[in-house]
Amino acid sequence: MTTPTADLCDGYGDAVRVLEGGFTSYGGVAAFGGPISTIAAFEDNSLVREALAEPGEGRVLVVAGGGSTRCAMVGGNLAEMAAATGWAGVVVDGCVRDVPELALAPVGIHARGTCPRRSVKQGLGDRDVTVTVAGADLSPGMWLWADEDGMVLAAGPLG
Repeated sequence: MTTPTADLCDGYGDAVRVLEGGFTSYGGVAAFGGPISTIAAFEDNSLVREALAEPGEGRVLVVAGGGSTRCAMVGGNLAEMAAATGWAGVVVDGCVRDVPELALAPVGIHARGTCPRRSVKQGLGDRDVTVTVAGADLSPGMWLWADEDGMVLAAGPLG
């Protein structure tokens, strides 16, 4: 259980940044948070699979997919992998698929929408770089919290 995002905003003011809306919760865990790891990849989820196969150690993977609605960057298999390897959550600036499977996976997943088409797999993209998602610059090691009210970001852990 994480501190509600509304409480983080009330308690920390300018120390937190609210990410712009437009995301929906699809995972089996509604509230999650932790230090972030990033991927910048457009319509290619090869690096997403590689990252989620590694020990997550309570981190949140932020996938800067350019908001694409032409394919999904995360589906049921990757959600199960993320849960099994200890990721707290995945935030996708783009789409997901296999929504019924995502809802059963014990991991947080927020995304812009859904698309049944899978992504290409060419190994393109960058890992653990600064990305811009939802009006905010996110760098590896920053902290992100998400729940039903939205997502907030801070330079490090709070509290």
